[in-house]
Amino acid sequence: MPAPGTSAVPTPLEILERYYQAMLDKSADALADLYAEDAVHEFPFASPGFPPRFEGREAVRAGYRAAWGAGPARVEEIRRVAAYETAEPGVIVAEHVVVGTVPPRNAGFTVPGLLILRVDGGLLTRVRDYVDASGVAGARGAGGTTHR
Repeated sequence: MPAPGTSAVPTPLEILERYYQAMLDKSADALADLYAEDAVHEFPFASPGFPPRFEGREAVRAGYRAAWGAGPARVEEIRRVAAYETAEPGVIVAEHVVVGTVPPRNAGFTVPGLLILRVDGGLLTRVRDYVDASGVAGARGAGGTTHR
Protein backbone atom coordinates (compact mmCIF):
# COMPACT_ATOMS: atom_id res chain seq x y z
CA MET A 1 0.00 0.00 0.00
CA PRO A 2 1.45 3.40 -0.94
CA ALA A 3 2.23 5.96 1.74
CA PRO A 4 -0.51 8.53 2.45
CA GLY A 5 -0.46 11.30 -0.13
CA THR A 6 1.42 9.26 -2.74
CA SER A 7 0.13 7.73 -5.92
CA ALA A 8 0.18 3.99 -6.53
CA VAL A 9 0.77 4.71 -10.23
CA PRO A 10 3.96 6.66 -10.99
CA THR A 11 3.61 9.91 -12.89
CA PRO A 12 5.40 10.51 -16.19
CA LEU A 13 7.96 12.68 -14.36
CA GLU A 14 8.59 9.89 -11.84
CA ILE A 15 9.05 7.45 -14.73
CA LEU A 16 11.54 9.89 -16.30
CA GLU A 17 13.58 9.99 -13.08
CA ARG A 18 13.58 6.17 -12.90
CA TYR A 19 14.62 6.05 -16.57
CA TYR A 20 17.59 8.33 -15.85
CA GLN A 21 18.56 6.27 -12.80
CA ALA A 22 18.56 3.07 -14.88
CA MET A 23 20.91 4.81 -17.34
CA LEU A 24 23.23 5.85 -14.51
CA ASP A 25 23.21 2.29 -13.18
CA LYS A 26 23.54 0.76 -16.69
CA SER A 27 20.68 -1.51 -15.61
CA ALA A 28 18.84 -2.94 -18.60
CA ASP A 29 16.50 -4.74 -16.19
CA ALA A 30 15.54 -1.57 -14.30
CA LEU A 31 14.99 0.23 -17.59
CA ALA A 32 12.94 -2.56 -19.19
CA ASP A 33 10.77 -2.85 -16.09
CA LEU A 34 9.51 0.69 -16.81
CA TYR A 35 7.97 -0.48 -20.12
CA ALA A 36 4.62 -2.05 -20.92
CA GLU A 37 4.92 -5.54 -22.39
CA ASP A 38 4.10 -4.30 -25.93
CA ALA A 39 5.87 -0.92 -25.74
CA VAL A 40 7.86 0.52 -28.63
CA HIS A 41 11.17 2.38 -28.23
CA GLU A 42 12.26 4.24 -31.37
CA PHE A 43 15.59 5.85 -32.31
CA PRO A 44 14.81 8.29 -35.16
CA PHE A 45 18.54 9.19 -35.39
CA ALA A 46 19.91 5.65 -34.98
CA SER A 47 23.67 5.06 -35.09
CA PRO A 48 25.11 2.69 -37.69
CA GLY A 49 24.89 -0.86 -36.37
CA PHE A 50 22.14 0.06 -33.90
CA PRO A 51 18.50 -0.89 -34.58
CA PRO A 52 16.01 1.88 -35.32
CA ARG A 53 13.54 0.49 -32.75
CA PHE A 54 12.88 -2.07 -30.07
CA GLU A 55 9.44 -3.67 -30.06
CA GLY A 56 8.34 -4.94 -26.66
CA ARG A 57 9.72 -4.87 -23.12
CA GLU A 58 11.98 -7.88 -23.66
CA ALA A 59 13.49 -6.34 -26.81
CA VAL A 60 14.28 -3.21 -24.75
CA ARG A 61 15.90 -5.39 -22.08
CA ALA A 62 17.98 -7.39 -24.57
CA GLY A 63 18.90 -4.35 -26.66
CA TYR A 64 20.10 -2.25 -23.76
CA ARG A 65 21.85 -5.19 -22.12
CA ALA A 66 23.81 -5.68 -25.36
CA ALA A 67 24.47 -1.96 -25.93
CA TRP A 68 25.57 -1.19 -22.38
CA GLY A 69 27.63 -4.38 -22.18
CA ALA A 70 29.41 -3.72 -25.49
CA GLY A 71 31.66 -0.93 -24.27
CA PRO A 72 33.33 0.49 -21.21
CA ALA A 73 31.63 3.91 -21.34
CA ARG A 74 30.41 5.04 -17.91
CA VAL A 75 27.58 7.51 -17.45
CA GLU A 76 28.51 9.78 -14.55
CA GLU A 77 25.75 12.34 -14.73
CA ILE A 78 22.55 13.09 -16.56
CA ARG A 79 21.85 16.79 -16.64
CA ARG A 80 18.17 17.35 -17.09
CA VAL A 81 17.85 20.53 -19.10
CA ALA A 82 14.05 20.62 -19.07
CA ALA A 83 10.97 18.43 -18.91
CA TYR A 84 7.79 19.59 -20.57
CA GLU A 85 4.33 18.26 -19.87
CA THR A 86 2.24 18.32 -23.02
CA ALA A 87 -1.45 18.93 -23.61
CA GLU A 88 -1.76 15.20 -24.28
CA PRO A 89 -2.20 13.31 -20.99
CA GLY A 90 0.70 11.03 -20.13
CA VAL A 91 3.12 12.53 -22.67
CA ILE A 92 6.22 14.45 -21.66
CA VAL A 93 9.23 15.77 -23.56
CA ALA A 94 12.59 15.81 -21.77
CA GLU A 95 15.85 17.43 -22.80
CA HIS A 96 19.05 16.15 -21.21
CA VAL A 97 22.81 15.87 -21.54
CA VAL A 98 24.58 12.62 -20.68
CA VAL A 99 28.08 13.15 -19.27
CA GLY A 100 30.55 10.32 -18.81
CA THR A 101 33.95 8.80 -19.37
CA VAL A 102 35.44 5.96 -21.38
CA PRO A 103 38.04 3.93 -19.46
CA PRO A 104 40.92 3.20 -19.50
CA ARG A 105 42.00 6.59 -20.84
CA ASN A 106 39.07 8.32 -19.10
CA ALA A 107 38.22 10.38 -22.17
CA GLY A 108 35.23 12.53 -21.35
CA PHE A 109 32.09 12.74 -23.43
CA THR A 110 28.84 14.67 -23.48
CA VAL A 111 25.87 13.50 -25.49
CA PRO A 112 22.75 15.67 -25.79
CA GLY A 113 19.39 14.03 -26.22
CA LEU A 114 15.66 14.50 -26.26
CA LEU A 115 13.07 11.97 -25.14
CA ILE A 116 9.37 11.89 -25.88
CA LEU A 117 7.76 9.56 -23.37
CA ARG A 118 4.21 8.24 -23.51
CA VAL A 119 3.12 6.76 -20.16
CA ASP A 120 -0.10 4.86 -19.59
CA GLY A 121 -0.98 3.20 -16.30
CA GLY A 122 2.48 4.00 -14.90
CA LEU A 123 4.35 2.23 -17.72
CA LEU A 124 6.09 3.48 -20.83
CA THR A 125 4.11 2.56 -23.94
CA ARG A 126 6.12 4.52 -26.51
CA VAL A 127 9.49 6.25 -26.38
CA ARG A 128 11.04 8.34 -29.12
CA ASP A 129 14.71 8.70 -28.26
CA TYR A 130 16.44 11.49 -30.20
CA VAL A 131 20.09 11.06 -29.29
CA ASP A 132 23.23 12.55 -30.88
CA ALA A 133 24.37 9.53 -32.92
CA SER A 134 27.91 10.88 -33.46
CA GLY A 135 28.23 11.51 -29.72
CA VAL A 136 27.12 7.94 -28.99
CA ALA A 137 29.62 6.60 -31.52
CA GLY A 138 32.38 8.60 -29.82
CA ALA A 139 31.38 7.36 -26.40
CA ARG A 140 31.47 3.80 -27.71
CA GLY A 141 34.90 4.35 -29.25
CA ALA A 142 33.56 3.94 -32.77
CA GLY A 143 35.21 6.93 -34.33
CA GLY A 144 33.01 9.81 -33.19
CA THR A 145 34.26 12.73 -31.16
CA THR A 146 34.30 12.81 -27.42
CA HIS A 147 34.49 16.05 -25.52
CA ARG A 148 33.65 17.81 -22.30
